[in-house]
Amino acid sequence: MDQLFSAVMTIGIGVGGCLTYFFLSNLLLDRIYPATGANISFNINRANAIRPWLFMFPAIILLAIYLVYPLFWSIYLSFMDAAGEKFVGGANYSWMLADAKFQESMRNNVLWLIVVPAFSTAFGLIAAAVTDRIKWGNLAKAMIFMPMAISFVGASVIWKFVYDFRPEGTAQIGLLNAIYEYFGGVPQTWLTSEIVNSFLLMVVLIWIQTGFAMVILSGALRGIPEETVEAAILDGASPLQIFFKIKVPQIWGTIIVVWTTITITVLKVFDIVLTMTNGQWGTQVLGNYMFDWLVRGQDSGRASAIAIVIMLLVLPIMIWNIRNARKEMR
Repeated sequence: MDQLFSAVMTIGIGVGGCLTYFFLSNLLLDRIYPATGANISFNINRANAIRPWLFMFPAIILLAIYLVYPLFWSIYLSFMDAAGEKFVGGANYSWMLADAKFQESMRNNVLWLIVVPAFSTAFGLIAAAVTDRIKWGNLAKAMIFMPMAISFVGASVIWKFVYDFRPEGTAQIGLLNAIYEYFGGVPQTWLTSEIVNSFLLMVVLIWIQTGFAMVILSGALRGIPEETVEAAILDGASPLQIFFKIKVPQIWGTIIVVWTTITITVLKVFDIVLTMTNGQWGTQVLGNYMFDWLVRGQDSGRASAIAIVIMLLVLPIMIWNIRNARKEMR
């Protein structure tokens, strides 16, 4: 109850503080530049120019505190020793490039980048197309989107039970081993098998992100003009031809946005790996490796160097997304 009370109080104070700030700041602005008197036109124009900045000011401050400052501090720490006290130049980066675990993390991140966005977007597109054509589509969408409401750690715990192992001859509580044993197989410790374990971890993120992709792509599909679909039907196009040659090309921009958004999520993933394998058995990724060095290794220099690599990988995708968004707004 104490935690619930604290959460409610935090929300109340946050929302109340925002409302109070917006009300008082607008009231002050209207008093400084009143919409009356001889300079009414000047005052209205000046107030209209300042008012958007009043609304953005809290967000700008929070971004500066929680994003800009940590970025420059991380860059600084990446050139320092473990304690952040002695300048070591590029030693952390030299160590990182030669480290076997870092190379494993990079390989796994590349694998995640290939598999997760592709399958999440594909499954989301299929779900969007199918659910729009059935009577209980809204219920189906709600069920598919539901994993988005679960934290990565919560989803990992659920799937850890799915992959659970019990010795042969005992009742299997893990769904995967129960099915595998039913068809004559021997129960496996799936998460320790370096052939499949990384893919099994990816399933968790695909399960979560499919709902996100479905919602965005469903909106895009509904925005396709009916005239183009009707014209294709009159020309004798099959449902598959209509989908792949008429609908998909028209929502290609949205598909790319969904793909790149999931890609950014993949680059930052560490919750799933930490919860399910802790990076063991060849499943290490950059986010979890950074966490290991920062918390367990107590080395802020090496952890910061890994964090900078993650940032450099995310940056081009973000720039590309922003440029595309600006082009669509023109």
